Amino acid sequence: MNPPETQVVIDFDDNRAASALVGPYGQNLAQIERKLGVVVDSRGNHISIGGSREGCDAARRVLETLYAQAVSGHDLSQGDVEGAIRAVIAQGSLFEFDTKQPSGTAFEAINLRKRPVRARTAAQDSYIRALKRHELVFGIGPAGTGKTWLAVAQAAQLFERKEVDRIILSRPAVEAGERLGFLPGDLREKVDPYLRPIYDALYDLMDARIVERALQSGEIEIAPLAFMRGRTLTNAAIILDEAQNTTSMQMKMFLTRLGENSRMIITGDPSQVDLPNGQTSGLSEAVRLLSGVEGIAQVEFRAEDVIRHELVARIVAAYEGAPQKPANGKS
Repeated sequence: MNPPETQVVIDFDDNRAASALVGPYGQNLAQIERKLGVVVDSRGNHISIGGSREGCDAARRVLETLYAQAVSGHDLSQGDVEGAIRAVIAQGSLFEFDTKQPSGTAFEAINLRKRPVRARTAAQDSYIRALKRHELVFGIGPAGTGKTWLAVAQAAQLFERKEVDRIILSRPAVEAGERLGFLPGDLREKVDPYLRPIYDALYDLMDARIVERALQSGEIEIAPLAFMRGRTLTNAAIILDEAQNTTSMQMKMFLTRLGENSRMIITGDPSQVDLPNGQTSGLSEAVRLLSGVEGIAQVEFRAEDVIRHELVARIVAAYEGAPQKPANGKS
C-alpha cells in the first residue's frame, strides 16, 4: 500500500535567502527532489512540497536548515544541500528539530573566522568529533570525502584560537603514475605541485592575507615529508596528506615527530598507492599496528561519503566493485 500523499507549503520572509534556497535554475530544489522522492515547487517566497508524509517532513527540515544558513549570509552550494539532506536523514524523526541551533543540524561543526565548516555526512561528523578529542587521528577513504579539507579546517581553528603556534602541512613527493622530471625553482616552487590541494584548502578556509603572512613568517609551514626527519614538532597542528604513499620507515619517522601540545592528522586512500611494486604502504601498516591504541582515533570513509559531485560517488563505487587486476597489468 502506497503512503498517503501529503502537501506542505512553507512561506519564507527573506527574499534574498529564499532565492538562494532555490539555487540557480532551481538546482537545489531538483537535488532535494531526487534524493527524497518528493516534488518541490517554488513561487516567489512560497515553496510547496508534495509526496509521502515522511518525504515531505524530511524536505521541509532540509529547506528550513538551508534557509537558516542563507539568512545568516552563508552562500549555499550543492555540497551544502547534500549535507543538509544527509544530516536530516541521519537525524531522522527521533529528535525535535531546531533550525536555530548553531549548526542547523545534529552534526558537528568547526567554527572559523571566515565561515563555519559543517559535517555533511555521518562519517564526517565522526571525523570532526575525533579531531576534537584525540591527539592523533587517521582519516582513511576515497577521494572527495573531505578528509584533507576537514583536517586543514581543524588545524586552522586551533591556530586561530592560539591553541597551537603553527600549522605544519606535509605530503610525500610521489608522482601519481607520471614522471614530471626536473622541476625548476626554489624549494617551495619545487614542492608546490605536490602540495597544491593543501594550499587550496588553506585559502578556502582562511583569509588570503593571513595565509600569506603566516607562510612568510613560518607559522604555516608546507614541506615534503623528507624534511620532517630529525625534528620534534611541538605546539603545532601537523597534517600528513596522501599518507598511502609513505613507506613503512617514513610513516614511523613521521609518527615519532609528535611533540608536546601538538595534534597530528594523517589522511590517505589505501586504494590509490603510487609506491613502486612490492613496497608496503606505511599508512596501511600503521592503521593495522595502531588499531585500538589509546589516544589514537581511526575514521574510515566509504564511497557513499563522497560529497564532491553525485557522479564522483558513482565512479568511486564502480571502481570499488570492479575486479582488481594484478599490479603488472596482466590478467
